[in-house]
Amino acid sequence: MKKYNCIVKVGNDKFLKYHLSDLLKFVEFLDRQWKDWRWFNVYDKNSKTQIANYTRTNRPTNKQI
Repeated sequence: MKKYNCIVKVGNDKFLKYHLSDLLKFVEFLDRQWKDWRWFNVYDKNSKTQIANYTRTNRPTNKQI
């Protein structure tokens, strides 16, 4: 299973970093814990390159990229 690092913008000036493998469960977690999240960038854990970005309205449709 692929592993990702994600940086999430919460509110106006807070950034959080998470390590995950399931994007759909991650979005559910954000909706529960951080209701004011705005967007998140997804990075490959090994190469550290950005591979996707999502917003509250443009959400992931699959567990993995």
